[in-house]
Amino acid sequence: MAERSADVTRPGIRPSGQRSSAPGPREREQAAAELGPHVLLAIDTAIGTGAALGAGGRIFEAWSDDPRGHAEAIGGLVARVFALAAASGIAECAAGPAEVTGVVVGIGPGPFTGLRVGVAAAQAFALARRASLLPLHGHEAVALEAWEGTADAGGSVLSEGPEDRLRVIQDARRRELFVTEYARPDAAGIPVRRDGPLLVPRAEHVPSSREVWPERIPASGLVRLAARRLAANRGFEPDRAVYLRPPDAAAPGRPKRATP
Repeated sequence: MAERSADVTRPGIRPSGQRSSAPGPREREQAAAELGPHVLLAIDTAIGTGAALGAGGRIFEAWSDDPRGHAEAIGGLVARVFALAAASGIAECAAGPAEVTGVVVGIGPGPFTGLRVGVAAAQAFALARRASLLPLHGHEAVALEAWEGTADAGGSVLSEGPEDRLRVIQDARRRELFVTEYARPDAAGIPVRRDGPLLVPRAEHVPSSREVWPERIPASGLVRLAARRLAANRGFEPDRAVYLRPPDAAAPGRPKRATP
């Protein structure tokens, strides 16, 4: 399994797992040996808004827990992770936008209104910089954190036990849940998806000790997964957002003819 280095705290940066009461965006920096030569930018707006930059063996992450305002937040968060990398004092980490080799985008599941903001932002950045677009399911990043014992996205760390499955469960509103089931990470350190993502009525949910309810999708986890997939020559998901429900706003119908 790919090695995962411990988080390192810097002034003004929140260590993994510690909740901050301060308003506004939150930040953290992590070591990430699996990055190799890649410079990866990750963007996700499925739950809250997050961005992460992986370069020089470290990941710089910034996010907002606000469930709204994705379009207003994403540009500042992307700029912030580049600023954090530049301020790190590590030459190998000070990558600029032109040096990004891949843009990792969380494709959901998530609500139409928020999710499309992140997908569009990632597509635009990749196109402008001629970087590869690397789509991944956000639940995979949540599962990775749960298995590896960080659970910074708001879910609980899984206890050791004979069970080899976990479910990532996300509130889909309207008395429904998004559910994806994963098995333990494989030899490349990638959680194995067994089922989903599915849209399930909340009334049918049976609570289990092997489930995680994320408060956000960790963009740093998306960076790690992309680096591990690239190292193992694994593919990525189709470049198509997983909404699991049609948008609330219907396309306008044919205009009616006015009558005198």
